Amino acid sequence: MSQHASLKGKGKITSRRNVLKRFERVDLLVKRGEWKKGDRGLGLKKTKPEA
Repeated sequence: MSQHASLKGKGKITSRRNVLKRFERVDLLVKRGEWKKGDRGLGLKKTKPEA
């Protein structure tokens, strides 16, 4: 049985994700200087992915 074309992996994400995972948000905030080591990881500011 063959696999449907929509289920096959492309190997790379073609569209940009607009939702970041928590660790990605922390990394981005650290890069911007808005989060310091020791700050809480809950209730983070909203961020948009970098272009």
